[in-house]
Amino acid sequence: MQKLKESKSQSSKGITLIALVITIIVLLILAGITIASITGENGILRKGTKCSRKK
Repeated sequence: MQKLKESKSQSSKGITLIALVITIIVLLILAGITIASITGENGILRKGTKCSRKK
């Protein structure tokens, strides 16, 4: 019974670490997409400067 509890606690730590790594990867991908949409060729910053120059 004691060995079963120890093996469960070790496997749950591994799953938690994997979940943490996957979460970090997803956040990095979302940050990359956000930065690209803001500063890209057709990004928000370029559209804003084009619009403000027209006035």
